[in-house]
Amino acid sequence: MSSHGKHICVDYSCCDFTNGRNGKWMLELMRVAIKSANVREVHAHVEEFDGSQSPTGFAAVVLLDESHVSAHCYYDRGILAVDAFTCGDSDPEPIIEFINRRLFAEMENIKIVSRDDIQRFRE
Repeated sequence: MSSHGKHICVDYSCCDFTNGRNGKWMLELMRVAIKSANVREVHAHVEEFDGSQSPTGFAAVVLLDESHVSAHCYYDRGILAVDAFTCGDSDPEPIIEFINRRLFAEMENIKIVSRDDIQRFRE
């Protein structure tokens, strides 16, 4: 059975979004990772949550030519979920690996809680 897409989801704990690291920082990291993987960005947006309606944190997304990369964080709990979904000839692996290397270089206590690799659009 073959697939037309791949989806990688990674959950992190002990994330330190201080010292200038926030949703905008994460969005820029995602955009650089996408560019380094030679995948075409279509649109990018980040929404910071101040705690008035949702817990403090952010949601960031970069729409790709054939899918997306997203990140969701709760600042007070130090948790972060990142996913990359690509179709066709694009591979989400280099995007996730770029993000992972940078997160571990920037955040001393970060841990990977789970990682799932899912084949999508199976035929």
